[in-house]
Amino acid sequence: MAIELTEKHVAQAIDHAILKPNLIRADVDRELDIAAEWGVFSVCVRPSDVAYAVARLDGTGVAVGTVIGFPHGTTSTAAKVAELRQAKADGASEFDMVIHIGGLLSGEDERVVDDIRAVVDAAEGSVSKVILETSFLDDEQIARGSRLTEQGGATFVKTSTGFAGGGATVEHVSLMRATVSDAVQVKASGGVRGLDSAAAMLAAGATRLGTSASATILGELRARIAGGEATTAEDASSY
Repeated sequence: MAIELTEKHVAQAIDHAILKPNLIRADVDRELDIAAEWGVFSVCVRPSDVAYAVARLDGTGVAVGTVIGFPHGTTSTAAKVAELRQAKADGASEFDMVIHIGGLLSGEDERVVDDIRAVVDAAEGSVSKVILETSFLDDEQIARGSRLTEQGGATFVKTSTGFAGGGATVEHVSLMRATVSDAVQVKASGGVRGLDSAAAMLAAGATRLGTSASATILGELRARIAGGEATTAEDASSY
């Protein structure tokens, strides 16, 4: 079924990523302003920027999310829970945690689920997303990680941090979507840098996109709509 790529639809699928460790305050301000200007669904900021982002975006309708155990996923479960609780107290409403990648690769499924469930429980009903870091995984591990994410009660399973030398692929998004039930959504993140890749991820089953290229994606879409070009996900993904 065709997905119509209206500017509002695509903007509301975007978590605008503001996560690079070398960003200074002026950079953060610029990115927050971009998010507000284009009306994206949310920003995903560094934990130390949550309270500032909440204050700066007040009244814009843009939600504030953050990352937990980022980017390696190897902090203890207790540390992940503490990090989430602080971010929640600072005003974050969505939380993207990195799965214990080594645990997943080792086949320690119970340990992985317990780690996810503890973070989900600490979120107390807020949106929780589990990052698999698919560039480190084969298809069996991606499917298993997706199932463990659902067992842990998370809202989303997510492809990547964007910091491990690989990002989302259509094949991996499709696999994740086919593996989890409709109770779990899929977020494509890492390498989503233009309208073509964004449309392909949406067509593959992603309902949220993690990207720092929001203005590029939405600017390209606005130009294509103005030019009368195809604006469905299937059509756009074939450009």
